[in-house]
Amino acid sequence: MKLKAMAFLFAITILVCNAQEIKPGPQPPPETGETFKVGIAGYTFVKFDLDKTLETLKALDVHYLCIKDFHLPMTSTDEEIAAFHTKLKANDVIGYAVGPIYMKTEAEVDQAFEYAKRVGVKLIVGVPNVELLPYVDKKVKEYDFKYAIHLHGPDIKLFPDAEDVWNHTKDLDPRIGMCLDVGHDKRNGKDPVADLKKYISRVFDMHIKDVTAPTKLGYSIEVGRGIIDFPALVRMLRKVGYTGVCSLEHERNQNNPFMGIAESIGYFRGVIETTKK
Repeated sequence: MKLKAMAFLFAITILVCNAQEIKPGPQPPPETGETFKVGIAGYTFVKFDLDKTLETLKALDVHYLCIKDFHLPMTSTDEEIAAFHTKLKANDVIGYAVGPIYMKTEAEVDQAFEYAKRVGVKLIVGVPNVELLPYVDKKVKEYDFKYAIHLHGPDIKLFPDAEDVWNHTKDLDPRIGMCLDVGHDKRNGKDPVADLKKYISRVFDMHIKDVTAPTKLGYSIEVGRGIIDFPALVRMLRKVGYTGVCSLEHERNQNNPFMGIAESIGYFRGVIETTKK
């Protein structure tokens, strides 16, 4: 109860700062000193433009964004990409990866890799058809990128959990791995904490969310309100030395997600602080 109460106070602090449009104080962000970083997945802002997205990240003192193509289309010119990065830099945000990007043909794989190259990132969060994995393997070798397959839980058959991604990639180039979506992994009846430990060599990105049940009927909810053991997850992040980004992918109340985003980031950062030795 003490841990939950302290984490809740972190969430309330973030909410108050956001509501009053007060920039967080000059102290370093809570994740300082950790091997991993706190970010947000671009899909969280599916109903909002880049300006609103960056305004929200600034209010939350979040500095890492996984870029979705509705904010930076795959057909963007070099000038448009440069302007995009200028806007991110002005808000002290780094676009660290692109995706998730769905790929059903070799041409779409080609487009995704070339897009990532032009954007200037070395990580693609992708969802390729299974038969395209040998071609993805070839492109990873050609571009020297990491390719993280996004998990989908029980909603569709394509890559439902971490074990499934591992089984499809373990014999491929070691730069092909997973974006461990802890919520979808849990909804497919798996333990995301155990899966992080077991498959860490192939975990290149993470989507942070909470869910209500370990079944298909479970749905996304604010972090800290569901059934995922986030203190155990954070301790495991430290134990395995995860060096990537833990990006909140908030899927609830998409027309007005901002309070839920603030609560989730606040809770997750609270857990980071309260689990430190």
